[in-house]
Amino acid sequence: MALYVANRYGKIMKKFIRKLTVSNRSYYVIIPKEFIKKYGWRERQRLVVTDKGRGRIEIRDARS
Repeated sequence: MALYVANRYGKIMKKFIRKLTVSNRSYYVIIPKEFIKKYGWRERQRLVVTDKGRGRIEIRDARS
């Protein structure tokens, strides 16, 4: 689901809201396909997930 909001500079931005889901003791979040295409990620690609604190995580390619 996309939600359009204004940032602090008045620019309209698309904000994606996703639910955290659990399946067989694994948690997952479905990432919008726009992000997958933007970063050139593929199925079964290795990604690094880093905890940045204060409710933020970073997802990046394992090779960079």
